[in-house]
Amino acid sequence: MSNETRVELTRRAFLGSGGLGLGSIALQSLLAKNTLAQTSALHHTPRAKRVIYLHMAGSPSQLDLFDHKPQLNELDRQDVPAEFIQGERFAFIKGVPKLLGSPYAFAKHGESGQELSELLPHLAGVADEIAIVRSMHTSQFNHAPAQLFLNTGFERVGRPSMGSWLSYGLGSENQDLPAFVVMLSGKYGPSGGHSCWNSGFLPTVHQGVRFRTEDDPVLFLSNPKGMSPASRRRSLDTVRALNEASLKEIGDPEIATRIAQYELAYRMQSSVPELLELEDEPEEVRELYGAEAGVSSFANNCLLARRLIERGVRFVQLYHWGWDSHGTSPSDDIVTSLRERCNETDRPCAALIKDLKRMGLLDDTLIVWGGEFGRTPMNEERNGSTYLGRDHHPHAFSMWLAGGGIKPGTTLGATDELGYFITEDKVSVHDLHATLLHLLGIDHERLTYRSQGRDFRLTDVYGKVVEKLLA
Repeated sequence: MSNETRVELTRRAFLGSGGLGLGSIALQSLLAKNTLAQTSALHHTPRAKRVIYLHMAGSPSQLDLFDHKPQLNELDRQDVPAEFIQGERFAFIKGVPKLLGSPYAFAKHGESGQELSELLPHLAGVADEIAIVRSMHTSQFNHAPAQLFLNTGFERVGRPSMGSWLSYGLGSENQDLPAFVVMLSGKYGPSGGHSCWNSGFLPTVHQGVRFRTEDDPVLFLSNPKGMSPASRRRSLDTVRALNEASLKEIGDPEIATRIAQYELAYRMQSSVPELLELEDEPEEVRELYGAEAGVSSFANNCLLARRLIERGVRFVQLYHWGWDSHGTSPSDDIVTSLRERCNETDRPCAALIKDLKRMGLLDDTLIVWGGEFGRTPMNEERNGSTYLGRDHHPHAFSMWLAGGGIKPGTTLGATDELGYFITEDKVSVHDLHATLLHLLGIDHERLTYRSQGRDFRLTDVYGKVVEKLLA
């Protein structure tokens, strides 16, 4: 095969690989001033324009926060009925575990009567703005594969994350910031690592860009010592010319991505420092979140998320570590650790809803909150531990959503008297993805990308829109 033929085939594959997001792959679109023009390819009128996804890494206990089970408390410390665990496989539980009632009181809030734990007093204040889904389920019961599944629709590495799919399909409204931004808080990052925000087989321009709230906000963004802005510009112009020549000769879309990323990084040297100046926010707004300038915290990240979507970022994902409540010590039990995590996140989550509503942004911004699976109704008691904790539970867990076309004040789904199995309105991870894409104006079956001879999509070959969640 001649080099000319090989180049032509590569270009044909490049131009034919797109669907809805074709314009976001081509170099001109990558460098365009406003890629929102791609919304002309939307499948229907969107209810939301952007997403803030609050991922509680480690998985919060739904039974201590959202799914009140009085009978579980009545049966506290009794053996779990055999029919519930027959044939079951747990991450850590051995033998016949004992049921564990919640140590926390629940109450109904707002006109909607949303039932919430005493650990969430701030969320209780905006109960009428949220929709609680008590019937989520997943196929994974270990952290890394479950996090990958929740973020990419597949339990192994290599698939694009939801933020990458939205960047590919919708682009960004701001040429000076990425379409997809990730921020971490807590002692560690998610178990799935950067694969949770990877672009998979999509062009790498769609990969999530991690922002940090201390030191350099984006790694390698600052000029090296002794490099002036003018020198940096000359260097980039030279590199760009070489890359454009290579793109013309070879046609590899990753070269176009490389050009776009160099240019975006150059523009971010001006846009990002201004973005991170939380001192610019009124004191009452920082107080609302509990944000403190110069500190790395979930509260700061929530306020930054609002500043990012206000500037046109399409998908902002916050990961907050520490919800893995196994009960091996006070650092991971549901008495000490769970309360600490709620103290760190409850106020900023409620503040985000209030702040977006105040600014008129809640109606077209989707907020999603949740972990990768649930927790068992039984006490784990690993190695005879006397601390209270719950093992991983894929059969039922809770999430909440707000804004962007979500029906507020709604509780969807139900579980049995012990909170073990779902009894009403099952919602899978693929259903969640299909619903979020639908609210953004996208038919999940039509947002595809051809890789290795087949068309892929976020929802694989599954997923249905959960109509009961829609306003």
